[in-house]
Amino acid sequence: MSLGAHLKEARRRLIIAVIGLAVGMVVAFFVTDPIIWYITEPIRILDAERGTETPFAQFVFSGVSSAFDLRLRISFAIGLLISAPVWLWQIWAFIMPGLTRKEVRYTISFVAAAIPLFFGGAYVAVLVAPHVIEIMSNFVPEGGVNYFNAKEYYDFIFKFIIVIGVAFVLPVFMVALNFAGLLTGRAMLGGWRWAVLIAALFAAIATPAADIFSMLLLAGILVVLYLAASLLSLLLDRRRRKRTGPDGLPLTEADA
Repeated sequence: MSLGAHLKEARRRLIIAVIGLAVGMVVAFFVTDPIIWYITEPIRILDAERGTETPFAQFVFSGVSSAFDLRLRISFAIGLLISAPVWLWQIWAFIMPGLTRKEVRYTISFVAAAIPLFFGGAYVAVLVAPHVIEIMSNFVPEGGVNYFNAKEYYDFIFKFIIVIGVAFVLPVFMVALNFAGLLTGRAMLGGWRWAVLIAALFAAIATPAADIFSMLLLAGILVVLYLAASLLSLLLDRRRRKRTGPDGLPLTEADA
């Protein structure tokens, strides 16, 4: 295909992806109420536990269009998820003709591993987030009221989920680097001390300093994933060495 044909193909697939996203957002707009109710559950629990005559924790909208803006943000996030089969297929259909059969197989394997890991990280974030909010609310002084601005609260929840989800996918990129010959399993395993330190620092940043349990849980999961990626890379390196000779070249039938 010529450059112009490639650009036309990219535009066509982009339009289809955008239409899929728009349809997903419209569908998601009608389910924003239960989502808002779910993510604000920690606020209601806080208010029930510490509120007296004066509410302690409240979910507030500070502007005229704040409620609509929040629903639009949620619709975009959920719509992106709902329409994922559409836009992922458009991306795949655009790049697949330029890949070899081996590259196609590797790409499918990496994506198949990355998707459940991301959602696993998102699930852990959903479990940890209410605990984080509770811990941080303990610093509100006696007589104070904790008002959660809708936009800021949603941004915190959304970014928290994305960051933890992406962190869970990092081992897949490590294995991909091993496939490319840029990183060996021995080098990964040899850097386990740095991995533990980085995981601990990341968990400390992602969770409140006072929430030791959440920090240890997140750091522990990240370390386990790192070690799993290192061991898998070691196995791949060993398998690769069996297929090559002392000079690093692939073995032939004559060598065997």
